[in-house]
Amino acid sequence: MTARLHGIARVAALIGAIGSVALTLYAGRSNNMPGLMILMSLWVIAPFIGYALAGRFAARWPPGPRVALDGLMIVAAAVSVAVYTYAAVRSAHPRATPFVAVPIAAWLLLLIVIPVVALMSRRSV
Repeated sequence: MTARLHGIARVAALIGAIGSVALTLYAGRSNNMPGLMILMSLWVIAPFIGYALAGRFAARWPPGPRVALDGLMIVAAAVSVAVYTYAAVRSAHPRATPFVAVPIAAWLLLLIVIPVVALMSRRSV
């Protein structure tokens, strides 16, 4: 089951990363600053790269943190695409706030939840 969840999480992260960048570029389509759009795209994709790197190290982790990481990847991908879709489609001039705040939230989830789950799984053994 863990291998299947990991596979689903990897696919979700890939779809989330591609969708997030595409929606960022779509939202900024009227922006005449290509450098800014490149930076925003890198900012939006950064949490997915962080999750992917954590996933590479997760093979040595106990099952609890690995499952938590896979679950976070799926949630981060779904929430990111949903928020960015809403932000990009709802108005002709989308605000940048969701595109700045969602990556911060994704990083905070990764940096808080995984250590907490790892600590809890270590205590329960």
